Amino acid sequence: MTAEQKSREKIVRIGGQLYQRQLAHGSAGNLSIRLEDGSILVTPTNSSLGFLEPARISRVSPAGELISGDPPSKEAFFHLAVYEARPSAGAVVHLHSTYSVAISCLCHEQDEDVLPPLTAYQVMRVGKLPLLKYFRPGDRALAEAVRQSSRTNSAMLLANHGPVVSGKTIEEAMYAYEELEEAAKLFFLIGERKANPLTAQAIAEINKFFPN
Repeated sequence: MTAEQKSREKIVRIGGQLYQRQLAHGSAGNLSIRLEDGSILVTPTNSSLGFLEPARISRVSPAGELISGDPPSKEAFFHLAVYEARPSAGAVVHLHSTYSVAISCLCHEQDEDVLPPLTAYQVMRVGKLPLLKYFRPGDRALAEAVRQSSRTNSAMLLANHGPVVSGKTIEEAMYAYEELEEAAKLFFLIGERKANPLTAQAIAEINKFFPN
């Protein structure tokens, strides 16, 4: 089995896991993996992550041209923007999971980091979570906003839309995404109660030993 075939199988497996965990629903969300030649494998348009087929996964050039498979997700362009800005990224996970999307719909005093650092693993796997302004689905202007944010962040929130999370591998991106969704869930569970987020000193110590 070639590296591309293994990556296709991996997208199907990860997509199924995310669907079973109810982090993906309907035909919402998309996954991608970067191949050695710079092209990417990305889930097809209007596909459900719970019912993917390896041969139908889209392969897209760095310029956005379809190489093989079904037509790609209409959001493949911002996956490409992440890879362009973040050389270490090998995979991207974008879903519409409930609690993270809820965070993206709230009004925030500042948009550089919209989720308080509640746990060490949130800091380790997600880091800062900037909120990008709203763009309609498929708006190519989103690419530049994602590109700019990806230079310094492995995770971000698209306003009224949901998270985009990258990692060195698709497993790493998936784990980071799950950690983000759990942190968002904690945020709402705590609600108006007085919380005790990690201090700047604690965050610096975590980042020293576990750089994001």
